[in-house]
Amino acid sequence: MASIIRRVETPLKTDPELFIRANTSPMAPPHVPEIRLHLAHEAHELWLKTEEELAEIGLPPPFWAFAWAGGQGLARYILDHPHIVAGKRVLDFATGSGLVAIAAKMAGAAKVVAADIDPWAETAVRLNAGLNQLEVDFTGADLIGDKVEADMLLAGDVFYDSDFAAAIVPWFETLSGQGIEVLVGDPGRAYLPKKRLEFCAIYQVPVTRALEDSEVKKTTVWRLMA
Repeated sequence: MASIIRRVETPLKTDPELFIRANTSPMAPPHVPEIRLHLAHEAHELWLKTEEELAEIGLPPPFWAFAWAGGQGLARYILDHPHIVAGKRVLDFATGSGLVAIAAKMAGAAKVVAADIDPWAETAVRLNAGLNQLEVDFTGADLIGDKVEADMLLAGDVFYDSDFAAAIVPWFETLSGQGIEVLVGDPGRAYLPKKRLEFCAIYQVPVTRALEDSEVKKTTVWRLMA
């Protein structure tokens, strides 16, 4: 899960690396214990602040500080089926913490690019890749509607906003029609386009109750049908 549609323009008023190191701890997401990330404990107090309060410290909503259910499910699927990404060029769209990108790299992808418009995500991805002794490329470009140099697009937990879904679904369909495989991980978000999706796997993913109002989310991995 990551920031939506428009580029994040919040000026950086603090050093992202220092902030991330001070406000998160290295830990393994419960459904993907092979991977370690800099994560906030439960709902970090920053998540509960208003947009105005966050802007005061130069921080967009910290999606990168949590291992969202869709990302955990998709990362689990990739690690359990490494042949899916092995040797391929992979784009992890709306990467957030970089969890799915790291999983793809661990599973043998030839090249992995993590994409997110939140400038804080770039630092989070770099630090998290380092925790796992991997290197993952990053782009902060708003890619929606653009051509991409990839064999596969991965998207974890991206259908939580109606406007965002309306923008990315046609783009995903275009990429799929161009021969790019599109896999998504979703825990039942409201704007998932189920009619265009093919079932791949389902998981029961432990999550943060303060964020999801639940301790477990049934999370499905889908393939977009061309």
